[in-house]
Amino acid sequence: MQSKPQLLAWLTCDGVHIDPSSGKHTILGVFSNINARHFPVTHPFMVWFLTLTDCAPGQHSMRLSMGLDPTAMKVLLDRPFESQSPLHRINLINEIRNLTFGEPGDYAILVEVNEEPILATNMTVSAA
Repeated sequence: MQSKPQLLAWLTCDGVHIDPSSGKHTILGVFSNINARHFPVTHPFMVWFLTLTDCAPGQHSMRLSMGLDPTAMKVLLDRPFESQSPLHRINLINEIRNLTFGEPGDYAILVEVNEEPILATNMTVSAA
């Protein structure tokens, strides 16, 4: 029986730098909530960084969805990725641009790999 992909890391940040000589990732500006003076507010740029393991060799798909109502979420990103081995750690850098929040609240975030949920979390957006 094939194992389900496992999530090792999930971070929301301002950016990720990859050192060209070592391949190491430097995570910049980690945050977990957003404060706004007025609504709707548009966050110009953020990165959702995640690390996966236990992915069977071959092509896979990852989908990120978000919404105030967990039963009616909007797909923000749907992307392919490849795994060489279940032993590999796969770092996925997902750039999210111009994400608009209509009102304050706890926005549900769902991460799926091959249409299977691997993370359900939230991001709090509050009035400053």
